[in-house]
Amino acid sequence: MGTTLSRRALNRATLARQLLLERSTMNPLEITEHLAGLQAQTTNTWYVGFWSRMESFDPQVVSQLMEQRMLVRIALMRSTIHLVSAQDCLDFRLPVQPPIVRSTTGAFGKNWTGLDLDEVVSKGRELLEQEPLTFNDLGHKLQESWPDRDAPSLAQAVRAFAPLIQIPPRGLWGRSGLAKHTTAESYLGKPLNPSTDPAPIVLRYLKAFGPSTVMDAQNWSGLTKLGEVFDVLRPQLVTFRSEDGKELFDLPEAPRPSEDTPAPARILYDFDNVLLGHADRSRIIDQAHVDAFWIDVRPVYGKVLIDGDVQGVWRVEKGTFIVTSLKKIPQAEIAKEGMRLLTFLAPKAESHDVQFALRG
Repeated sequence: MGTTLSRRALNRATLARQLLLERSTMNPLEITEHLAGLQAQTTNTWYVGFWSRMESFDPQVVSQLMEQRMLVRIALMRSTIHLVSAQDCLDFRLPVQPPIVRSTTGAFGKNWTGLDLDEVVSKGRELLEQEPLTFNDLGHKLQESWPDRDAPSLAQAVRAFAPLIQIPPRGLWGRSGLAKHTTAESYLGKPLNPSTDPAPIVLRYLKAFGPSTVMDAQNWSGLTKLGEVFDVLRPQLVTFRSEDGKELFDLPEAPRPSEDTPAPARILYDFDNVLLGHADRSRIIDQAHVDAFWIDVRPVYGKVLIDGDVQGVWRVEKGTFIVTSLKKIPQAEIAKEGMRLLTFLAPKAESHDVQFALRG
């Protein structure tokens, strides 16, 4: 049956994998690969993900890596844009294509009826490799060949079946730009890894998020039927049980600190994958707080971890770091973190302050 791991033990293991127990000396490229990518559909909030995990962080280094095409932003897990290394882009894209196709088909598939999708995707690739385009411009150019179809559906057909990188300056620190895309192969000058086997990605997932259930891995990746993959990998893994009896898988040598390990206050960005990497998120947030603090609540704010648990949300307004919680929380440590964050996010503000508020 395996040893039972408490909720707190799972919390500490996850924080250790996510570099949230102790800030890392790894560089941004190493951290990106260690985490199997950072969710990055926003233009810049994910830079806080590096700041929260690194001893010393210069956002311009990440921007330089993007300009050097060593880091890229592309739709991968859950059909969501992630920042990944160039190599992981090439290795991950085909194994995670099913959820990309599934989600896009759900939204646009009825408009593809009667289309030769291979022909549309081929034409889309040709256009994007001639010149990076926004999806709006791509759709209108495709309408020249398929005038009876709407532009968004044509563009999204290309997104579903072709690996499209969103190129700089979009996503660079302190800069802006249109969301223009080109193909991964043309941008990186290399072909995709032809393997569609998800097993290597599952191992990478466990390294960054384990111990985890099959459903956890499916939730993170967007893939289905991973139970079969875990069965093949089982001889390489160790197993545990959660407090509610679910089977947990992990890498044998991965860190699993004592549940008594101190967890420092940490500040997470709005779509930090530590918040999204499990189907059962109770290891990181009390179920009673989900309705108040979770990703489905709009607007989406960053989260505050105290003793490893989500205890509030945060935002920055004109040099003030504002924490909103459901109950009174220890303030000293998170206030110190907040002041540090302000030097990063609002270096030109006339003054810096931290405020705490209770949610009404």
